Amino acid sequence: MQIHISPRHVKLSPAIHSYVAQKIDSLEHFGIDLIGAHIALWHDDTKAEKHAFVVKVHLAMRGPDLHAEDHGHTLYRAIDEVTTRLAEQLRHRKSKLVRGRREASRKAKTQRQVAVA
Repeated sequence: MQIHISPRHVKLSPAIHSYVAQKIDSLEHFGIDLIGAHIALWHDDTKAEKHAFVVKVHLAMRGPDLHAEDHGHTLYRAIDEVTTRLAEQLRHRKSKLVRGRREASRKAKTQRQVAVA
């Protein structure tokens, strides 16, 4: 998967870069082919202190892409929150895929049983 990080009003240190890459790479264990990720990180001075850091993520994949955005008082907390939201979305998508395959399998099985009888 290709990861592109865009910092805005935030200095992208190697520690932040590796933390973001690690969190986004952890989303690949859902078994859904992720093509790429675009992460935008920025500090908004106009917001209150507890919502000062904003993280937006766009995951490119087959089918509809996933988007998530979250705010936090630290950059690391905002990154954690947004990856949690993306994990929920990926879990939901995988459940729908598995459920569809199971239903198709059940229908095929009942059709075979009817044809034999």
